[in-house]
Amino acid sequence: MPGSKTRVSTFEKGEPVRQRILDAAERLLRSGEAEFSMRDLAAEAGVSFATPFNQFGSKAGIMHALSARRIETMAERYAAVTPPVDATGRVRLAIEVAVAVMLDEPDVNRAVMGSIATAGPARADALTRSTAFWTLAVGASEGEAAPNRQRWRDLPIQLALAFRGALSFWSAGELPDAELAPAALATANTLMLGFAKQ
Repeated sequence: MPGSKTRVSTFEKGEPVRQRILDAAERLLRSGEAEFSMRDLAAEAGVSFATPFNQFGSKAGIMHALSARRIETMAERYAAVTPPVDATGRVRLAIEVAVAVMLDEPDVNRAVMGSIATAGPARADALTRSTAFWTLAVGASEGEAAPNRQRWRDLPIQLALAFRGALSFWSAGELPDAELAPAALATANTLMLGFAKQ
């Protein structure tokens, strides 16, 4: 059963409470408990029943925080590689990175994506975070002329919306793992072609 008393002793002293709660939520999701209760989560994290509510407000708030973790991981992995000079190549690389993050733990990530459509007590910032990630990819390089950079400034939010759409079909089981990257690339190619023709 999740949250055995022995688990509490495995936490490092000083580990931030929010981190402990998110780590515990991921462990529950990994064990196939997508419908975990806040009581299960508190026990798994070794905190009081009220602590997850105090830190995140609701289970939806926790799932939004887990989504933010995924986007941060995408940005970290993207920043760790040398991107192509052209915007199209950078966007394609960002898609490969984003898909790889989602496929690292597909069951966990399907559960996270499937639940972030639920509103939490606080305004979610998934669109802002996702747009920031796609801005890394679209961001101007030294080799691009200023007019091209200006023309593509609205592309990141469109890519965020498109990738989220692909993820919704994937998390619902309508898009198999092997088709996530090709679907996301096809959508991005269409968007970039549209922006290039402007």
